[in-house]
Amino acid sequence: MVSLLKGPILITGGTGQLGHALADAAARRGLEHVVVSRPEFDFDVRETINACLVAAKPWLVINAAAYTAVDAAESNAAAADRANHLGPAILAELCAGAGIPLIHISTDYVFDGEKFSPYLETDPTHPAGVYGASKRAGELAVLGAGGQAIILRTAWVYAAHGKNFVRTMLNAARKTHTLRVVADQKGTPTAAPDLASAILDIAALLALGWQQRYRGIFHATAAGETTWYGFAEAIFAAAAPLGLTPPALTAIRTEDWPTPAKRPADSRLDCAKLALTFGARLPAWQVSVGPIVAELLALDGTG
Repeated sequence: MVSLLKGPILITGGTGQLGHALADAAARRGLEHVVVSRPEFDFDVRETINACLVAAKPWLVINAAAYTAVDAAESNAAAADRANHLGPAILAELCAGAGIPLIHISTDYVFDGEKFSPYLETDPTHPAGVYGASKRAGELAVLGAGGQAIILRTAWVYAAHGKNFVRTMLNAARKTHTLRVVADQKGTPTAAPDLASAILDIAALLALGWQQRYRGIFHATAAGETTWYGFAEAIFAAAAPLGLTPPALTAIRTEDWPTPAKRPADSRLDCAKLALTFGARLPAWQVSVGPIVAELLALDGTG
């Protein structure tokens, strides 16, 4: 295996949804990998970043570490900036200096959602909140470091691990017979295992050698689109045969469910560049809902 000759893949943010999925996928593929998370790897403590790189001696770094609490970021801007901007900037500089390729994960929240058609990588960004602004600053810093950097923007990530919309819906259904769900925000639910698989497909190409066309920003979500209401319908359609009584769903507007952070009204991402450059295509969003719902329901009934 190429990875055995060049060292491991270093995966940061190992306790998060994507980090966990990356570790699982790497293990299934027999890839040598090292997984780190706080406090061992902490963007608030610069020394830990370099220490993990020195200890792991990776040939590739996949940065899945981030501050993802969108609403909390509105009142914790400094923490979000350290995790999503300043920390990744340090990591990117170290990787660039050592000649290590870096795959950095970003978000649809760099857009305000007012285009009302799928965003291209070349579209102007306009974050509507602190979280999106911190992630956009991180993108610029990672590219500004000048190394072998790939930035993947994704959206609506969920898994059987960590906090996410699917778990929230299933837990809520056990407490109430009715649920109000926002129906006027468009996007694409993206299962962490599907995204992890696509990332490791990209890693396989990088192992063959870096090409300058790999550098830059790419959109990486599942195929298709829906709303949060449509996503909730799919979740409960998958859960009903497994014994969960679906609640009655009521479609509401964004203004009926106020949150500290403004959500993009339409954050669909065009992923054609990802397929053209790497041959990577994620499956339709509906494909993974059932398996992940089943896994969550099996985990003590609550996930």
